[in-house]
Amino acid sequence: MKKISVAVAALAVSVVLVGTAMAGWWGDKVKALTPTNGRLEIPVASVNDGKAHHFKVQAKDGVMVTFFVLKSSDGVIRTAIDACDVCYRAGRGYEQSGDDMVCQNCGQHFPSAKIDEVKGGCNPASLARTIEGDKLVVAMADIDKNSWYCKYKK
Repeated sequence: MKKISVAVAALAVSVVLVGTAMAGWWGDKVKALTPTNGRLEIPVASVNDGKAHHFKVQAKDGVMVTFFVLKSSDGVIRTAIDACDVCYRAGRGYEQSGDDMVCQNCGQHFPSAKIDEVKGGCNPASLARTIEGDKLVVAMADIDKNSWYCKYKK
């Protein structure tokens, strides 16, 4: 009986350790932000690598809004809501593949340089941003205005 208890305990510890390691490998890819004075500030240096960086913040209506920031192939730092006019109800958003953002619902590819240039339809929904010194700034008013895109996110 004692051997079974030790074996069960060892198995339980193994499951916890493996689960913790997997969470570290696959952890939440979306970084939560907290607004200050009605705006979000993201260091440009942290999003200046050509990779899509996903963020989330709670809008005034309580919806958790996700968006991404990406330095496009033409050197412009672009922002977009992680949803579009067509597929937003699926709540799946976009993932990067090379220089494209790919809709995780319909599979459409969108070149990075077209984000915030081509609007509507299945294109990533535009999100206004400015660069102030070494910070990328997104106004919470723009997050609040676009929260409806994310009400179906899981």
